[in-house]
Amino acid sequence: MGEKLKTRAEISSSDKWAVGKIYQNVQNWETDFAKLQKDSDKLSAYSGKLNQADSLLACFQLIETVNRLAEKLDVYANQRADEDTANTEFIALKSKIGTYVSELMAKEAFVEPEILSYPDGTIEKELKAEPKLEMYRFALKNILRQKPHTLDQKSEQILAAVSDCLDGPHQTYTLMTNADMTFPQIHDENGSLVELTDSNYHHFQMSKDRNVRREAMEGLFSTYGKYKNTFASLLTTSVKNFVFQSKQRHYDSSLECSLAPNNIPTSVYHTALKTIDAHLDSMHRYVGLKKKLLKLNDMHMYDLYVPVIDLPEEHYDFDRAVEVVKEGLAPLGKEYIDIFSKGIESGWIDRYPSRGKRSGGYSTGCYDTQPYILLNYNGDYDSVSTLAHEMGHSIHTYYSTKNQPYVYSQYSLFCAETASTTNESLLIHHLINKETDRDRKLHLINSQLEQIRTTVFRQLLFAEFELFTHEKTEAGVQLTAKDLCGFWHDVNQKYYGPEMTVDAVNDMEWARIPHFYRDFYVYQYATGYAAANSFSRMILDGGSAAVEKYKGFLKSGCSDYPINVLRKAGVDMETAKPMEDLVRTFDELLDMLEKAL
Repeated sequence: MGEKLKTRAEISSSDKWAVGKIYQNVQNWETDFAKLQKDSDKLSAYSGKLNQADSLLACFQLIETVNRLAEKLDVYANQRADEDTANTEFIALKSKIGTYVSELMAKEAFVEPEILSYPDGTIEKELKAEPKLEMYRFALKNILRQKPHTLDQKSEQILAAVSDCLDGPHQTYTLMTNADMTFPQIHDENGSLVELTDSNYHHFQMSKDRNVRREAMEGLFSTYGKYKNTFASLLTTSVKNFVFQSKQRHYDSSLECSLAPNNIPTSVYHTALKTIDAHLDSMHRYVGLKKKLLKLNDMHMYDLYVPVIDLPEEHYDFDRAVEVVKEGLAPLGKEYIDIFSKGIESGWIDRYPSRGKRSGGYSTGCYDTQPYILLNYNGDYDSVSTLAHEMGHSIHTYYSTKNQPYVYSQYSLFCAETASTTNESLLIHHLINKETDRDRKLHLINSQLEQIRTTVFRQLLFAEFELFTHEKTEAGVQLTAKDLCGFWHDVNQKYYGPEMTVDAVNDMEWARIPHFYRDFYVYQYATGYAAANSFSRMILDGGSAAVEKYKGFLKSGCSDYPINVLRKAGVDMETAKPMEDLVRTFDELLDMLEKAL
């Protein structure tokens, strides 16, 4: 927009989040911080006594007290620091509570190992002896579920002591890619030499000039290729480390070990891969359509991100964006829209960029605060979609905290993106349906197709690569850079089909994905999107009954395992149906794209 960034003081109070509802000033924060320190010191008194029902209950209650206070202190400090990253007072507060949260975790660390050390039946006796413990039955069940995979005290201490060493490959990878690697200059659209970096690479991949796109890909991945043996060593060592840990904990596979904390069956992972693999013809069809739209004789990987329609950006002021999003979310019913409006009116959102403000967007809040959203709203469609997305997170938090006790109020990572993406799906469906301009409709359709391609197909391609690296390592195979590049080439060719030319330089792309150092993480992007798509289809087709089931999901927190929470709401991630629903949506969008041509 070309305007000079305002300072924090120049932003209207109505455009800022109401952070003063948490603490009116730093002095009040410091008072509560002192109380947190005092109360948390009492935790040690319960060590060695958790086989006594009254002590177990009192310990759980004290943990809740200190954790709720710590979260409140943390939310305030982080929000104030993010308002102005140059404000040393709030940076100090953020550091102070961040450091103490680590100390608090250490103070509470005795609880689970002690509970797991007791003979079978001990906890059940305590539950019968103290009725107030009944609220914690599921939490205790969840702890005891890990007993077969918990080692003796000495072994646990050894694993904890070497955890930093086991994370060494990831630390080295981060330093190498962020600090040590440099990339060649490339030519921009004007023929000028410009710097290529990992962070601006995506910008060049969206260039209308094909030479820029090709030169950017060749420059980036040929640089990674210079270190292919180092990257192969880092990744395979990271995989070996996780395989080692999973074997020590007596899991059948590293996949099972990774999914166990949320009690997610490995069948969920395999079903997602199997289902998308059976429908890759849809992706092949999309590649062919995109090739036609771009008027290309041959399609390369560097052509994937370029927009198919070149449109002037439509501007939405914030109030209009709110109305557009509310229109899109109208199928969720009056109660949901009323909560949405309440959030807008009661200071949930910090709306606009300002000097020193943290970039990006997120939803935060805790049990004892209202939800809060950081935006850097600039009036484009992405900002409108981000508003819908972050409000999805915040209203999920609102429902969860209003309907669950503290111990079950925080929904799992597996479910976290579902509510936000459901909102995005409903919004884009609404906008596509009401759009009458051919080019804008094409643009919106392709935007959703690209989101599905990158969030589902691409992430499951990543998931298939991860499974390959772990299964080969578990079988004792020493993977080399040649093996990794070869599999990456083949899996990309399989996913994108016969009309895609997978250039050899692209075979190093695996080395650029930091998520591979967080074992079996990326599949959750795809399953979360599939669940959201199923919910949005149910809401649009099923009316108020479907909305009530969806709100049941929003209200559930972590009162049950995430697979069960979703299943109760009508989405069974152990079956192929959510992914098949997603492919059906993708195919319907492809039909719309063809008709609009």
